[in-house]
Amino acid sequence: MRQQFRGSAHISHMKETERGNGQMDLPLDIRHQVRPFDVKRNVPETHKDKKIGLRKSIQPVRLRTGRDVLEQKTGSLREWLVPGALLICAGWAIWHTPAYILDFIPPESPSLLDQMSELHKRKDVTPDLGGVFGGYADILDWLALVLIPILFAIGVRDVKVAHMEYQKYRSVDRIALFVGRTTMIMIISMTGVMLYEVFLRYALERPTLWANELTLWIAGFVFLFSGLYAMQQRCHIRIFLLYDVVPRWTQRLFDTVWAALVVIFAFFLVFGSFHQVFVIKFYKWEMFGTAFDPPIPATVQPAILIIMTL
Repeated sequence: MRQQFRGSAHISHMKETERGNGQMDLPLDIRHQVRPFDVKRNVPETHKDKKIGLRKSIQPVRLRTGRDVLEQKTGSLREWLVPGALLICAGWAIWHTPAYILDFIPPESPSLLDQMSELHKRKDVTPDLGGVFGGYADILDWLALVLIPILFAIGVRDVKVAHMEYQKYRSVDRIALFVGRTTMIMIISMTGVMLYEVFLRYALERPTLWANELTLWIAGFVFLFSGLYAMQQRCHIRIFLLYDVVPRWTQRLFDTVWAALVVIFAFFLVFGSFHQVFVIKFYKWEMFGTAFDPPIPATVQPAILIIMTL
């Protein structure tokens, strides 16, 4: 290709050949300097013909396309088991939190200590199992507490992005993606509890005392975790009528202002309610005060502050 082209017939033939190969019709003075491109391996023909070793050593660069995302396998059994196991361990640990409080940070007040001990005895699912290390938490309580971070780390590492989800994500976004998977399992669990209650109430006329309150408890966490997942997916509701008509520098100003307002709001919310939520509600393990008596105030209110911080 470096040789000079002579003769109008030869030049016309080269024009037709280059057009047939999809190349541009370049001026004659620089056409002889252009080398055809090997699209398969990103190597010029001169390297392909003269430097075989270099051509073999260079590997093609494959970009991730929409078809690759569609072909990515999601919804495997592992993606169901890990969030489900995490929810079981988290539910067990939350229900037995009074045992952890008595072992790790026991109350200094004798009356509060007796109250927490009585609450633990009343809510313990396995009262026949003795406490480990001379404490209140038994072997199942410790096992659930240890498995929670392990299952969470495995789920964050192995989470896969579905083709209908937002494709531009960073490593830290994997936390929100796995929280979304866990929320989906919670929605299924909540639906199953509601169907079970409807069947017992209207088919067998034996309604439960715990189904409605358990559904309310799960729904609170679903609402919070869904907000975190929606923010990561950029699918939250926002009004962008004014945002789209202003120039880019004004859009950056809007982004900075709203981000600062969110940070200020979250800071004062956590600062103003920290003692009320974590000392009064969580540390004293305030219950709902019903027949089932779930710890909704002691768990949902701290979760609100944690999700706002994230």
